[in-house]
Amino acid sequence: MYHHSGTALQQASGSAAGVLQPRTEDTDAILYQRCTWCGTAMYHRLLCPVCRGSDLRTERSEGTGTVRHSTVVHRNTPAARNVSLIEMAEGFVVRGRVMGPPIGIHSGDRVRLSTAKDPVRGEPVFQLLDEPYRAWS
Repeated sequence: MYHHSGTALQQASGSAAGVLQPRTEDTDAILYQRCTWCGTAMYHRLLCPVCRGSDLRTERSEGTGTVRHSTVVHRNTPAARNVSLIEMAEGFVVRGRVMGPPIGIHSGDRVRLSTAKDPVRGEPVFQLLDEPYRAWS
């Protein structure tokens, strides 16, 4: 599989996500795509979901975002964990985990990327930017 990047062709690895592999081993960044036709930002896609264009350029996220949705999962894990949808500042949505007590993570909380790849699940891990003032007891 080849991915067109400017005037040069670079070979990607065997999977569709291979086009997002960084040239250097930087594990503290999320790489996403931006459509060169309509400017839509997306995460791990082969075609733009808006205009169906295939000319996508890879960009690096600054790592800040907002929790759009969070849920607590008790299945296939020794302890409860959260699974959250994070809307990044660049406009794309990524699924990941927010550090902290699962019950204390709510929609609208601001987060920053802690590590781009959890060693166990392979998902991005985020930390809360603002300490929640929900429990005053």
